[in-house]
Amino acid sequence: MNTAIPMPDPSDDEVERAVAQVEKYVAGHASIAEVAVTKRVRELRAEVDEAHALLALQADNAPLLVDTDRVRRTRKHAAEAARLHALAQNPAARAWQAARVRRSLTTVALTALVGALGWSTTGVHHTLTRSMTERDAAWWGAWAVEPVISAVLLVVVAAKAYLAARGQTLRHRHLAAVEIGALAVALTLNIWPYTPWQADRFEPTQLLAHAIGPLVAIGAVTVMPIIWTAFACLDHGILTVGPTPTGYRQNIPDGPSVTERATDVRTALLVKHARRLIADGQLPIAPSATRLREALHCGTDAAREVRDALRSSVAE
Repeated sequence: MNTAIPMPDPSDDEVERAVAQVEKYVAGHASIAEVAVTKRVRELRAEVDEAHALLALQADNAPLLVDTDRVRRTRKHAAEAARLHALAQNPAARAWQAARVRRSLTTVALTALVGALGWSTTGVHHTLTRSMTERDAAWWGAWAVEPVISAVLLVVVAAKAYLAARGQTLRHRHLAAVEIGALAVALTLNIWPYTPWQADRFEPTQLLAHAIGPLVAIGAVTVMPIIWTAFACLDHGILTVGPTPTGYRQNIPDGPSVTERATDVRTALLVKHARRLIADGQLPIAPSATRLREALHCGTDAAREVRDALRSSVAE
């Protein structure tokens, strides 16, 4: 059996001393807390909290992955340039571009030719009517002399250009005589009054000015067939043809495809042109692919096909 030991009650003095110590302890810690939470402490604590928040946000790379307006514009332009470059390599697009360039060059050449012939018409009219005093039928008919000469010349040029576009060079001594004769007559009628033996006072600038029309016409007549022949011999690559609908496939006869037939036709035209150049002495009897490519203005593959075709025909 346990017996409780009686404890004496504290005296009033002891209680007062204990209460005083507790009040002193609480007052001391309260003053420390009041001193610690100052304005600088609050600002530093806010700065530290902000730094922790910034570090957490900066660790996220999501803002760096968002494209700006400038980046999107650049990506759009780059994608467009890549697609245009790929499209430019397409044989159909290359053929279309070559046709546009050929049409533009032809338009410029024809414009220069018509303008030159128009200027030449005034010169021919002046030469033919300088001794006329009245505007009679002969005076008015003199306006038709140059257009008649030009019409014959344009027929020859148009025929040469059209056939050159299809891989055939039109050459005949009669056509050459007509061209040279027409241009020579037009040139003579333009410059005759300004030659040293006709003019009272010879001025070279006047002679040159009235020779411009025929000279430009000669240049246009010379370059157009050459340019058209070069465009006709361009190698645009293999032209692909879309698939035929199923309902019409039974109508297609057995044999080579459309692409193969087109390639064979083009090779045949180039072979014909090469044989003509060989006959004229512009190419050797057995030309190399390099010589054929330079003479026919075609690609390397096409030149090799022409070379093989010529060799096989010689062997036969």
